[in-house]
Amino acid sequence: MLALPLLAGGPALAACDSPPGPGVIWTGCDKRNAELTGLDLRGAVLLRTDLSGADLTGTRLSGADLTLTTLRGATLRDVKAGDARFVSADLSGAQLQGAVLDGASLDRAKLTGANLTGASLRGAGLYQAEAAGADLGDTQMPRANLLQARLRGARLTHANLEGANCKRVSLEEATLTGAVLRHANLEEAQLLSADLTGADLSDAVLVKADLSDARLEGAVLDRARWVDRRRCAAGSLGACR
Repeated sequence: MLALPLLAGGPALAACDSPPGPGVIWTGCDKRNAELTGLDLRGAVLLRTDLSGADLTGTRLSGADLTLTTLRGATLRDVKAGDARFVSADLSGAQLQGAVLDGASLDRAKLTGANLTGASLRGAGLYQAEAAGADLGDTQMPRANLLQARLRGARLTHANLEGANCKRVSLEEATLTGAVLRHANLEEAQLLSADLTGADLSDAVLVKADLSDARLEGAVLDRARWVDRRRCAAGSLGACR
């Protein structure tokens, strides 16, 4: 009998009207267009919550769970979301400039048309992420996992993808001018009509990649493993020699 009041109070922790704070549980809540700037939501559980159009500028989301959360058109500029989970989240058209997403999981997330300019995604997971037309210019993505990610028409100008797993990634018509792809795995990648002008592909793996109509002017291909498994000679520039 003494335990009943404690049990009765438990569900309040998951109420949608609970005040924002570390570890808050908002599951399946309607937070559309909410003003959530500069808050501390570390470790929060926002599973299946609708945050479309919400403003989370500068909010701390490290370790938070945003699985299946809707963030269409939301503003997440300069958020600190290291190790957060955005699995299957909808971030279409979201503004993520300068966001810190190191070690975050964005597997199967929708990032179509999102702006991640200058964001940090070191070691982040983007397995089968959909990011067609997204702006990833100047992003830091070393060792990120982009296996089977779809980035058709995306902008990755000067992005750092050193050591990233880009196997079977779709980068048709993407812009990768000046991108750093040293030691990246681009095996079976789709790079049709991609612009790799001035990109650094030193020691990259391009076995079975489709580079039809791709632009490679000034691209550094030192010791890269070419589409036919040849090892490009040191000094290869613009073509595998």
